[in-house]
Amino acid sequence: MTSASSETPEPQDAEAGLLGPMLEKIQSPDDIKSFSDTQRAELAEEIRSTLINSLSKTGGHLGPNLGVVELCIALHTVFSTPADKFVFDVSHQGYVHKLLTGRAKDFDTIRCFKGLNGFLLRTESEHDAYGAGHAGTAISAALGMAAARDLTGGDNHVVAVAGDAAFTCGPTLEALNNIAETTKKFIVVLNDNEWSIDKNVGAIARYFNALQTHSTYSTVRTASADFVEKILGKAVRKIAHRVEEGAKNLIFPNVLFEKFGLRYFGPIDGHNLPLLVKTFEHLQTLNEPVVLHIITEKGRGYQPAIDNPGKFHGLGAYKIEDGSTDTVSTPTCSELFGRTITDLAIDDQKIVAITAAMPGGTKLDTFKKELPDRYFDVGIAEEHAALFAAGLATQGIRPFLAIYSTFMQRAYDMIVHDIALQNLPVRLCMDRGGLSGDDGPTHHGLFDIGYLRHIPNIVHMQPKDEPEFVAMIKWMAKYDDGPSAIRYPRGVISGTPLDAPCSPILLGKGEFIQEGHDVALIGLGTFFDMAVKTKDLLEARGISVTLINPRFIKPLDTGILEKAANTCKVICTFEDHVLANGFGASCIEHLHDADIATPVERIGWPDEFVEHGKPHVLQQLHGLTPEAALDKILTHLNH
Repeated sequence: MTSASSETPEPQDAEAGLLGPMLEKIQSPDDIKSFSDTQRAELAEEIRSTLINSLSKTGGHLGPNLGVVELCIALHTVFSTPADKFVFDVSHQGYVHKLLTGRAKDFDTIRCFKGLNGFLLRTESEHDAYGAGHAGTAISAALGMAAARDLTGGDNHVVAVAGDAAFTCGPTLEALNNIAETTKKFIVVLNDNEWSIDKNVGAIARYFNALQTHSTYSTVRTASADFVEKILGKAVRKIAHRVEEGAKNLIFPNVLFEKFGLRYFGPIDGHNLPLLVKTFEHLQTLNEPVVLHIITEKGRGYQPAIDNPGKFHGLGAYKIEDGSTDTVSTPTCSELFGRTITDLAIDDQKIVAITAAMPGGTKLDTFKKELPDRYFDVGIAEEHAALFAAGLATQGIRPFLAIYSTFMQRAYDMIVHDIALQNLPVRLCMDRGGLSGDDGPTHHGLFDIGYLRHIPNIVHMQPKDEPEFVAMIKWMAKYDDGPSAIRYPRGVISGTPLDAPCSPILLGKGEFIQEGHDVALIGLGTFFDMAVKTKDLLEARGISVTLINPRFIKPLDTGILEKAANTCKVICTFEDHVLANGFGASCIEHLHDADIATPVERIGWPDEFVEHGKPHVLQQLHGLTPEAALDKILTHLNH
């Protein structure tokens, strides 16, 4: 791992997270195989201390990782990576795995530029069998690995670790349907803590909760756990399984997993390390696909994370003593969105809000609290969310579908086939449109212009400041002629006060902020400010500048574009999006079709998956700066 840049925290003192004596001993996961139960318990406490202290500086997914400490230690005690394969769903809970696989010394760089990634990466370590950042991928990918092993005559183990929230994902259920037909040697660990990012919802969540809490089954579970601990022999094992089987059929006649052909074990205590180790030792001897259902506590070992699991799912730096974070007086775009559509819905009975397991992230918790009957959380099921919104729209309802840009791409077919093709007025609200900084390539919202702008009937917008953002949401609420979409960033846009003036939003119309005759700068959304700074650099050289706020990605304001192209010598576009098939590309396409030869320079992200790091660091690295724009523009003017 390369050393961190200035974005990486300085080495921490002992109180701030230096490794303890147990972690210091671990150079590879094989080192823990000889540990006693007492040593493993000490290791678990050291890991929790390291997580709490280190992440207080860098931020990250604290709660999920505190919940899987014992699970990861047990997995590495029994199995041997990289020969055996662990596939973590989402992989945001992979920090403990990183600590146990030779990356402990670099852990204080996690989520920092040039440091450890906040998710698993195959390019980061041979122990990372599969990279991920979205839910619902683990079981399918792991099953593919198991099938490949069988085809090549291998004998290694494949373990998929998925949270209970992942079982609301279509791919997870599709994979479950295929396991028994594909392989005989496969382990699924259901990590059940009743939370994804927010509290889990839906029938599957209620099923798991019932399985945990039913008093009769709890008694059987305890007896079964005692049995597994003792491993008394083949005959007794068969008897115990028959007893457990009978109890489950008595209480739950249609047990979910065994109807899929998977043998079910549990639920067991996911923080009982000796029990976990002995259970995995038993499961690895079986020649049949199994599910081990473990119960864990999200945030275990840190009271603020236990008290507020949603906040501590993933957060920035915090104070260790009470878990508090710095407050920002300027409302974020997510907060403005939640408040605005709630106010609109109070006056408009047709407005409903839909999210896919992220009421906190999208700030629809405001809507949920004030208008619960018109709030829908469908779980981690973006495809269903889009179809559900389409169905609502056919009946005259006005659905606002709030999903991160990076997750909206999971519903692409539904946007094309069900929403746009039928020209239904579904409102796609894409949070985290643009770079998502520390979360890295799985979460950057850098592709939504490309995957939406070529779809017929779609209207797509991006605001340059907060007043315009609110005005666009209000415009969308009244737009019933077809689907509309808006992309907005994580955090704030510009911090402009909401009472600042904003001209009316008109379909497909941008605005001239300033007119000149040498250079036209078109700054889309959050990059409008970069265009302004480029204008200042140009004007300091005596160059006359046109400045445009395009507002609409689609339909493109071709009138304003052609006027600028016919007046100025060069155009430069700015966008927080990849250049391939982006906003600047649409400007070039139109000018070509209109037979206008004015050159167009573009500032945007390259045709690659951008690494993690602070936005200003990555912008500098990839040439997304006013200075870089100036150099490109001057090249044309000098010619």
